[in-house]
Amino acid sequence: MNRRQLMQGAAALAVPCAVVAGADALPQLAAGRLERLVLEDATLGPRPVDVWLPPGYRADRPHAVLYMHDGQMLFDPRSTWNRQAWAVDAVAAPLIADGILRDFIVVGLHNHAEQRHAEFFPQACWPAIEKTAPGQRYLAGQLKRPPLSDAYLRSLVRELKPRIDARYATDPRPASTFLMGSSMGGLISLYGLCEYPEVFGGAAALSTHWIGLYERNAEIPGALLSYLERKLPAPGTHRLYLDRGTAGLDALYDEAQARVDALLAAHGHRPPLTQTRVFEDADHTEQHWARRLALPLRALLARADDAPA
Repeated sequence: MNRRQLMQGAAALAVPCAVVAGADALPQLAAGRLERLVLEDATLGPRPVDVWLPPGYRADRPHAVLYMHDGQMLFDPRSTWNRQAWAVDAVAAPLIADGILRDFIVVGLHNHAEQRHAEFFPQACWPAIEKTAPGQRYLAGQLKRPPLSDAYLRSLVRELKPRIDARYATDPRPASTFLMGSSMGGLISLYGLCEYPEVFGGAAALSTHWIGLYERNAEIPGALLSYLERKLPAPGTHRLYLDRGTAGLDALYDEAQARVDALLAAHGHRPPLTQTRVFEDADHTEQHWARRLALPLRALLARADDAPA
């Protein structure tokens, strides 16, 4: 990996989803429709939340709910800081129409760019690395302040989810409630599953930023691994999807992801409920996440007769 690739990945990690001019306008969609709510939080401040309803959404039919982080980046590349997006609507709508995926809606929480690392880094892991050299570099460089992820998850679970379940036709049970994100969004998705296994039935973490910094280190992945060993739900109870690429910033995740994969296998987390994948030449960008989005969607939301093998 050359310096240019690393800096591109670092830029994506540092400021994905920063609010851009005209962001008050709803993103334009290829399919379905979008509604915007505002989630108020005394600790974190207000944030927009975009709710995607698929074509044919019906108020008399319960839908699963996929909560996604970095909501600014999910739909319309014309509205994002780097002119890339996950294209969630374009990927999901035909899979629902073809009966491959369950009926579901997407709830995309916008991030606060200036405190994204603080909101997404697993707070329970911070004491283990706070006084280490990598932890201090992380605090000074990306984190900026002690983690706020417990407050972020409380806001999602206690404030946002009840609003979503009251306003839309949802199935509120854990078996129909999921988390998904990439990079730091992958970390908060896994943390949410571990902290609230009674709320969420599964999580997908793409290009998970195990290393915190922009360099391999043992301390930050070690703290995250130790947390997962203590807190992962029992095998066979929840759906879990993990992946990484091999290019750009993703190339630095190889050692950490291998350790996580070994932990999952040792604790009995196996297909089809647990999946972990590597994508050759895939980089740390929304374009690459969009190209493989159908796979984590199927891992979490496939109909029973189309579950991934």
